Amino acid sequence: MKLKLIALLFCLAATFGASAQTTDKKDAAAKREAKLKAKGMYPVVKSGVSCGVLPVPGVTEKPDSTIRYKLLISLGIGSSEPDKVKELNKGLAEAGRILNLHVAAGIPKSQIDMVIVTHGKALYALFNSEAFKQEFKIDNPNTAVIHELEDAGAKFIACGQAMQFLEIKNEQMLPEVKIAIAAKVAVSTYELKGYVLYELDEE
Repeated sequence: MKLKLIALLFCLAATFGASAQTTDKKDAAAKREAKLKAKGMYPVVKSGVSCGVLPVPGVTEKPDSTIRYKLLISLGIGSSEPDKVKELNKGLAEAGRILNLHVAAGIPKSQIDMVIVTHGKALYALFNSEAFKQEFKIDNPNTAVIHELEDAGAKFIACGQAMQFLEIKNEQMLPEVKIAIAAKVAVSTYELKGYVLYELDEE
């Protein structure tokens, strides 16, 4: 009986602890968004509050604006849940923020090459309008950010392995998305070309 009571108390503590952590994360995200709304700068990608950059006074460490910046995003953040797909994909928003950060730091947009390798359920964010509406019954909320990233020269690559596992057809993807046999192959290829890897694989 005593062991059962201890186990029950442990489960309750774990449940309340997890709930408190979730609340803390939501509160932190809300504060961050409020600060970005009030002070954020959006030099390139503007279609998403969380793409913003906060101004920093007195910056003394500055990037070399004469070199070429080759940025590789491994994007696996995504969902097929109705309440999550209606919002801007967090990974795409962060990719936009990474681009904005570099431009805000003084690097010309023309000096930045970005490749976004998408895998897992993040692939749903790259559905064309018709496919997204058919799958989720709403317009794709990621379209504007995707177009802004493309206009800045970003290239999108989809993982063919994930497409096969999730039964996603080529024609469901935006036409500009390139399809690789696997995200892992695309990532290693671009890393060997000197791209700096940013892994965006967890929410």
